[in-house]
Amino acid sequence: MPQWTPWHPFPDPRTGGILHAPLGPGVYDLRRISTEEPVLFGIGARCALRMTSLLPKPHGAGTRNNSAKREYLLEHIEDIEYRTLPCATREDAAAIERKHKQGELNYRFST
Repeated sequence: MPQWTPWHPFPDPRTGGILHAPLGPGVYDLRRISTEEPVLFGIGARCALRMTSLLPKPHGAGTRNNSAKREYLLEHIEDIEYRTLPCATREDAAAIERKHKQGELNYRFST
């Protein structure tokens, strides 16, 4: 059974860096490094691509309708870390997300 990756600093596209995330289905979890405040928990059928949409253009790809989320991440990018969990299917990722939402963590942004 796949395990969560260790926490990694979120790469800043303005200075380079590599996002280590599943190319296929998966789950991602972001938090502030300095406070461990939960920021965002989400899923993607193509997890790495979905995570690149977390940044505003021209740095991010894809479409998201929440510009506040994208700007927040870029503004605090040096204090954001992430971990991922690869899944066999998007449905498996969605099941993990549902179970996770039943937990007691309060994220700054919903998915």
